Amino acid sequence: MNTSRSRGRTPRTLRVAALAVLLTTGAFTPAASAQSARTETPVGTSGGVTETVVRVKAPLPASFGARPAACDWLSYLRYRSSSGPVSSADADRVLVAQPGILEGAGAFDSVARNTVTRAAAQGRHIEFWALDRRSNCLEDRTGIASGDQHSAVDYYYRGKQVQGRTFAGFVGNDKLGWMAKLGIEQTVRDEYDLLAAELPDQGVRKDKVLCGGHSLGGVITGYFAAADFDGDPATTADAGHNQCAGYFALDTTVSTSLGDLSGSIPDDTNLPDVGLGYGVVQAGLDSGLLPRSLSAPVLLNPETMTLLAIAGVGALQDPGGEADLPRYLPANTNIEATNRFLFSKDTATFLTGSPAVKDFRLTNEAILGSLMDDQSVPLAFLQSSVGFFDGGPITDKNFPAANGSSSQPGLFGTEYKAIPAEPHGPLYTWRDYDRVGDPDDPGYRSSDGTPFTAAGKEVTAIQELARSMAAQPLDFTEQYFPTKLVTDLELATSPQVKRLVVHPDGLTANPTLTVLAGDGLLAGRVPADLHPVVADGYQHLDVLTAAPVQNDGRPEPVSSALTEFARTPR
Repeated sequence: MNTSRSRGRTPRTLRVAALAVLLTTGAFTPAASAQSARTETPVGTSGGVTETVVRVKAPLPASFGARPAACDWLSYLRYRSSSGPVSSADADRVLVAQPGILEGAGAFDSVARNTVTRAAAQGRHIEFWALDRRSNCLEDRTGIASGDQHSAVDYYYRGKQVQGRTFAGFVGNDKLGWMAKLGIEQTVRDEYDLLAAELPDQGVRKDKVLCGGHSLGGVITGYFAAADFDGDPATTADAGHNQCAGYFALDTTVSTSLGDLSGSIPDDTNLPDVGLGYGVVQAGLDSGLLPRSLSAPVLLNPETMTLLAIAGVGALQDPGGEADLPRYLPANTNIEATNRFLFSKDTATFLTGSPAVKDFRLTNEAILGSLMDDQSVPLAFLQSSVGFFDGGPITDKNFPAANGSSSQPGLFGTEYKAIPAEPHGPLYTWRDYDRVGDPDDPGYRSSDGTPFTAAGKEVTAIQELARSMAAQPLDFTEQYFPTKLVTDLELATSPQVKRLVVHPDGLTANPTLTVLAGDGLLAGRVPADLHPVVADGYQHLDVLTAAPVQNDGRPEPVSSALTEFARTPR
């Protein structure tokens, strides 16, 4: 008997509570008065974990220019033990996590809950703070917060109101002038200002805070550790490494280099040529000649990333119901190109658009799974191991890379890809992670006889993933990722960026926990000198989304490692 099945599910009371909060608060409406410099709004309590969304006022310098009022606030999701202290300063530890590229605070939901719960079971009360970057302030969650998939589509794509509000539209480059200066310097400054505001005693920060992140968050943590925040290198109480008792890296490394993140940025993004030099790139960002937010023509842009959350809404609203999302979405070039890229079994299907995803019968869970699972979505940094298709014949997905190709680029991962084989046929359902390998599992195989998946490679519950994407007040994704944050890091040897590394010894000044996904971005090139914990079978996102109990009955290893690291004597 698989003991993980019941524990892998998301309690309905939590989902309803979270959606209710979103409905009543709208897009970041504070629970306190508008004059307050800090607000904290309840999201829900479940399984001994209390979640709130915290907003702290931290205005940008005037030099950034005009921006929405919401962008003068910093936000994070705070997870704490319900039986623990109310004050963060009284917690045993506080883990502060920077998100990865194109990622928001909501992505940490599962690992945060798992870690807080595991520590509480050991008699320790720790907190997990999942940070949003400033650019997430541009997102409007109103349609997602409705909890209804049709309402969400109507809100974002048809101009219909939800809760008396009309969507203002996706933000164009001409409205993002303030983001031209939103690079690594302001990003680490934001983390420092937030920590100083929430934990004013530097001694408490140094004693209790563990600083880290996922993917690009490891590099940001590296710059934070090496930074100086008062302009005087001789005074080190303000140095980044003295705000932390230790560092943690989730499928990344704590460094000041992008070298360990190969495959995390698609080649077809609108990222400018950094060979032009720092000055030319910055001038292009300032003038608007260069794009101020990172995007790609397929999937990775605000319009199509919103579809991920909408798919999550459907999976929560009616998991086993037949999805009508592909047919209900408006027909436009952006959505059509994305659907073809994600659901084409080969190049011919991509070029002709037939059969299209709307020609297949899929449940709402199967739609979400096909958008996020490693046997379906081709982009490695978006992949999670969330189960597999069921209910009908499956065939190889040989687009954009062929199954079994030894030269398959890291961007697309190495797992065999699968897709439903019969349009207008059976209703394809989704087999959750903890049902893969069960006696009734058809055991689908590729045309060359290779099993598409196995129980040991499936680690994330589809309903937990849906909750993270659709029932959080802060987004799973980052729709307007600052281009300057990437160009700064790619120009790390330029004087303008190099000067930010004031305390290079800060990267090794504290103990570091490195947790890597066995099939993630560093697969096959694990840095042994870091003595990492390797989560076998995990993909890049699984280190954040995995269920608390795995298919072998063992506790989820990422939160287990974080909990043990948090026990390290101070």
